[in-house]
Amino acid sequence: MMKNNSSKLAISNMDESLAIQSQPIVTQALVLPEGQESDLSLRDYFGILKRRGLIIVGVTVALTTGVFAVTMRQKPQYEGSFRLLVEPPVNNENALSNLTPTENNGNPQSQLDYETQIQILKSPKLIKEVVNQLQVSHPEIDYDGLIQSLSVARLGETKIIETRYKSNNSQEVKEVLDKLANTYLKYSREQRQTRLRQGTQFVEQQLKPLQSRVTQLQKAQQVFRQKYGFYDPNTQTGEITAQVQALSGQRLAINQKLAEARANFASLQGEQGQLAILKDAPVYQQQLIELKQLDAKIAAESARFVDDSPTILTLKERRRNLLPLLKQEAQRFLGVRYAEAATQVKALESQSQELAASEQQLQQKVDELPALTRQYNELQRQLQAATDSLNRFQATRETLQIQGAQTELRWELVQPPTKPADIVSPNTSRNLILGFVASSLLGVGAGFLAEKLDERYHSIKAIKNKVPLPLLATIPTESRVKRLKPSEGSGKFIEALRVLHTNIQLVGNDSTVRSLVVSSSIAGEGKSTVAFHLAQIATSMGLRVLLIDADLRNPKIHSLCKVNNEPGLSDLISRNIPVKDVIQQLPDGIPLSIISAGSPVSDPTKLLSSTAMKCLMGDLHKSFDLVIYDTPQIEGLADTSLLAPYTDGVLLVTRMHKTERSSFVKTLDNLKIGRINILGLVVNGN
Repeated sequence: MMKNNSSKLAISNMDESLAIQSQPIVTQALVLPEGQESDLSLRDYFGILKRRGLIIVGVTVALTTGVFAVTMRQKPQYEGSFRLLVEPPVNNENALSNLTPTENNGNPQSQLDYETQIQILKSPKLIKEVVNQLQVSHPEIDYDGLIQSLSVARLGETKIIETRYKSNNSQEVKEVLDKLANTYLKYSREQRQTRLRQGTQFVEQQLKPLQSRVTQLQKAQQVFRQKYGFYDPNTQTGEITAQVQALSGQRLAINQKLAEARANFASLQGEQGQLAILKDAPVYQQQLIELKQLDAKIAAESARFVDDSPTILTLKERRRNLLPLLKQEAQRFLGVRYAEAATQVKALESQSQELAASEQQLQQKVDELPALTRQYNELQRQLQAATDSLNRFQATRETLQIQGAQTELRWELVQPPTKPADIVSPNTSRNLILGFVASSLLGVGAGFLAEKLDERYHSIKAIKNKVPLPLLATIPTESRVKRLKPSEGSGKFIEALRVLHTNIQLVGNDSTVRSLVVSSSIAGEGKSTVAFHLAQIATSMGLRVLLIDADLRNPKIHSLCKVNNEPGLSDLISRNIPVKDVIQQLPDGIPLSIISAGSPVSDPTKLLSSTAMKCLMGDLHKSFDLVIYDTPQIEGLADTSLLAPYTDGVLLVTRMHKTERSSFVKTLDNLKIGRINILGLVVNGN
């Protein structure tokens, strides 16, 4: 807000002031409506985006940077493919016509189950053969890794199966696809072999006990594996040993980190370590800079003023107040770092213990492996002998089969494997575009979430929708006034005050408002400044105006008016000083009467609730056309509630972007309990 020369003020246009007074006056049963939300306009959305721009930009930049970093860390991927024409199986009529002449009538061609066939092509039986061949030149390839990078799928409804493989090595892609193509074609050839299934009753009788024996041994082998978790004696020892070595390496790395963490923890307890840590404390460094600036300013001002001058005393007081804050911030920041270091040490100690326990368990398994291997090999030998016998009898039965069937799968490599030249991933431009779009949406969402959680009023529209009080005036901000030309800025500021004064007179209905209290929900909303300029406007319109600073806790009127604070209201009540000895005038000759707060008192509430104060108010209301009381904030204090019932009402001042809804609800509840007349609302800082 700006200071204005009241001699230049004049009566404003009444039409504009009447336009402001368009809402009904609410003086009793004041309740803030809950859930009353108005539709947001496009302008409101732009306002939210402007207010939350920092959050939106921060989230967008952070997430986009993260996407970029992840994309840059990804290794380039190459992908190649080959295609097989897989014909459905057909029956060999020449081989089966004499045995089963009526089975294929009307069904010369059956359908191939492509899904089952694809699962067979990806099965360990075929893939492990390919892995064994590839490990000669690429030992890092294993079954799980190959399956994760392998894709086998049918092309739509065609008879073509496409196999794709992806890797960060283009030569590896070509070699893997070549091996897979050869293995699949070999598999298709094996399916063309004729198998006769015929046997005599004697062979079948011999097969039954052998089958039972093999089944019994297989079950025993399965039970042994399930009981001991034992599968392959040739690789079990190596795998467990590798696990032990891996755990040992992990434990060594954890112990190294633990030593570093303990050293870091110890350094935090030393002065040099603490000083190094405090260099990264932004708040502490900011306060330290502020302390240095105060020292420099004290040194500069000491050259101009004596040591007991108000300026020097104020600067020294600020320095004394800053020192404990600086120490407190240092202790807080060091405490946080100390706790983090202690937590890290405990976590690393726990990890080291867990790894040692796991290593010990695996070592016990290594010690048990020789005995288990002997048992497994004996069981495997018996199973192998029984299986060999069974296989021999089955081979004999196959040679004696009378009936047979011949199945043919005609596979053809229609697109051979080629070495890929282009990178398929990562697609940097696509990732960045999608990441930016997603980050922007998340940023906007974060901004709207922050707006949703914010209880402050950010627009006149929001105040009108949520506050059931007549809006008497909106006072422009100092920054808004400065953006205009000097004449236009001063005019808008003065015109807003004129509208306020006119609307105050209109809300009095049949009677003229001769006294009012100017207050706010919380401190710092500009009530004292509004009261001062309102008194100037009323004085310029020919009224005898008295401005009283009733804020005995934090008086500001004497500073705005540039008059002495003592003697004032507290002296007038407690010491029975004549009123004429307390009333002061503005230094520039404006006929505005002022009563400052006066000497500090220990209990302002007791003084304002006294009979002397009530009698004084009655006398002053008779002597002046308008008496304006500047009182403290309503939340948490009873000063306003003590004075307001003896005036014509309360003028509430709220500051845009500052007042919270919960504070305003409490204020309205307090005024409702005291049955205090509310003249209306002034929005400061529009």
